[in-house]
Amino acid sequence: MDIGARDVIATPERIAETDRLGEEIAELSAHLEAATAQLLDLIREFDARGGWNHGFRSCAHWLAWRVGLDLGAAREHVRVARALGSLPRIAKALARGELSYAKVRALTRIAAPETEERLIAIGLAGTAAHVERIVRGWRRVDALAEARETARLHKSRGLHVYQDEDGMVVIKGRLTAEAGAALMQALAAARETLYQRSRSADLGDDVPVVTPSTAQLQADALALLAESALHHDLDPGAPGERYQVVVHVDASALADPEAPGQSVLEGGAHVPAETSRRLACDASRVVMRHDADGQIVEVGARTRTIPPAIRRALHHRDRGCRFPGCGVSFGQWHHIRHWAQGGPTTLSNLAMLCRRHHRAVHEEGYQVERQPDGELTFRRPDGRLLPDVPASRTVSGDPVRALRRRNEGLNLGAHTLRPGWLGESLDVGYAIDVLHPRALRPWAAGE
Repeated sequence: MDIGARDVIATPERIAETDRLGEEIAELSAHLEAATAQLLDLIREFDARGGWNHGFRSCAHWLAWRVGLDLGAAREHVRVARALGSLPRIAKALARGELSYAKVRALTRIAAPETEERLIAIGLAGTAAHVERIVRGWRRVDALAEARETARLHKSRGLHVYQDEDGMVVIKGRLTAEAGAALMQALAAARETLYQRSRSADLGDDVPVVTPSTAQLQADALALLAESALHHDLDPGAPGERYQVVVHVDASALADPEAPGQSVLEGGAHVPAETSRRLACDASRVVMRHDADGQIVEVGARTRTIPPAIRRALHHRDRGCRFPGCGVSFGQWHHIRHWAQGGPTTLSNLAMLCRRHHRAVHEEGYQVERQPDGELTFRRPDGRLLPDVPASRTVSGDPVRALRRRNEGLNLGAHTLRPGWLGESLDVGYAIDVLHPRALRPWAAGE
């Protein structure tokens, strides 16, 4: 009989050697989990300090760029790190190597300070698969309860408007959270408008000013909202024209942010010249000429800064934001040398940047250049190069020995990560009934 390459004869020596390998794997795994706890502590502190906020969209994007994590895994590391900040018992269990990162990642999706202790018991007793099943059941209970509450609140919405005996109109109602938030923001904007109007009207007026109460201000603001809506017929135009941002900027200021000249929004609000340059990188353009008195003498036709054919070619070439560590698949087109300074609208002078990094290049001091070989180089505001992929840190010496030294003082062994499960089947429904806070009271029949 032929013996395959993977077939071995089980001798006492080989069995002992295999058991030793298994023990070493289990012990080293506990060391890795303890080191992961330290890594998450560092990530949480780095995130809280905003150490990633120098051109990167988030701490997860920085991790993906700096240490090579997949973006999804990086987001999970940041989420778990933040969650452990308010879950000290679970954090300590991970630091002692008693819970694996896989279990902790699942538990932090549902854990709260008041449920932390009982959830640790789940993690210590069961496997990672058990924990995942219980977490799914737990979240289903939460989702069902939340859906019932959301439906109840939505059903209770209403607005009652009627005229009182003295002719005043009475308004009483309940709005959903999102509708109420929009109304409160609109009322705040209307109150600010009324305040500015009252300040302008009161200048030079000898009539004593009567300060309205908060409730009166709210009533006036609501009236202004209604008037504004009717004035605009609730439909100010075609969608393509409705949401445009119009900027008036002098050619001199557009070519040189240090030069004098206006740079204002349609309503008159000033914006920095560099902001105007960013908006003008990829926008419709209308050239207006004025005489010495400021009167318009000529208005040119509206043109696109970047023709459609070049736009398609750019999208095919860049595929997403070119800023290191980003890769967002949609964005804006940036003139490396601005067209107002004579930069051509050609493929070699254009690059795709997302909204966040387009702002970084214009307003935050980051620089981008295209090299003779066609590659882009980015630099921080202080001039330091920002590479696409940073250099990897080299590990000197024996990494396992270094890991053990880092974890000195912890009682880590081959049985540290072993769960208390004895092979019995898992009754998820019973576990949720026992552990979930909502199951500790008779809520099911009453909600």
